[in-house]
Amino acid sequence: MSKIETKAYDKEIARLQIELVKLQEWVKETGHRVAIVFEGRDAAGKGGTIKRITEAMNPRICHVVALPAPTEREKTQWYFQRYVAHLPSAGEIVIFDRSWYNRGGVERVMGFCTDEEYKEFMRSCPEFERMLVRSGIQLIKYWFSVSDDEQERRFQKRLTDPTKQWKLSPMDLESRKRWVDYSKAKDDMFAHTDVKQAPWYVVNSDVKKHARLNCINHLLSLIPYEEIERPEVVLDERPPQKGYVRPPMADQTFVPDAHAKFIKS
Repeated sequence: MSKIETKAYDKEIARLQIELVKLQEWVKETGHRVAIVFEGRDAAGKGGTIKRITEAMNPRICHVVALPAPTEREKTQWYFQRYVAHLPSAGEIVIFDRSWYNRGGVERVMGFCTDEEYKEFMRSCPEFERMLVRSGIQLIKYWFSVSDDEQERRFQKRLTDPTKQWKLSPMDLESRKRWVDYSKAKDDMFAHTDVKQAPWYVVNSDVKKHARLNCINHLLSLIPYEEIERPEVVLDERPPQKGYVRPPMADQTFVPDAHAKFIKS
């Protein structure tokens, strides 16, 4: 497969991030509510795409929810309860980096839920999502699809990259052994939850750069945003600073110049 050149990719990402800021301002202005679900196999590239979406946006308007394993108290609650608390209010975009679909994937494959809990999830999830949509929340669901060979290549790369070894959790290592089980769980989940009101959109993520561009372009196409006209910002001349004498710089403790060794004399 031909891959996009880095220069072209960087240019397109920069353009898309400008559009995302426009989207953000429209959401804030109109009170629109957006919930975006990111699911997929481990090492499928969800995190990198989320990072490109959010890095230029205001975290007060667009924020990421990545919940840890439920507490003992949360295990006794209605399954969707802890996710409901994070749904968007007016003028907000919430990105779920994994979501209530943990029950249909990880919990099902790893045996963390009972058969009855799993069946109830499959029954109630479409109704739960229809309720969200009827309430005015725009729900968008992405599944990042990565091939067996590419996932294995990424796992192997993490072994030698000190900045990525933290991503190899015991759960990730176990999931690596259960490719077929996760495939079956995904197929069953799609069969029950790929509904008209909240369809799944599959992102081919074997090439990370392509996946990011495709996903962001698609996301922008789903939301009917318009550019919000803002008054031009003018920086007035700063008034003269009078009556202030700066303390001696020697009285302050500065961070050492770590960069100095890289400067050629």
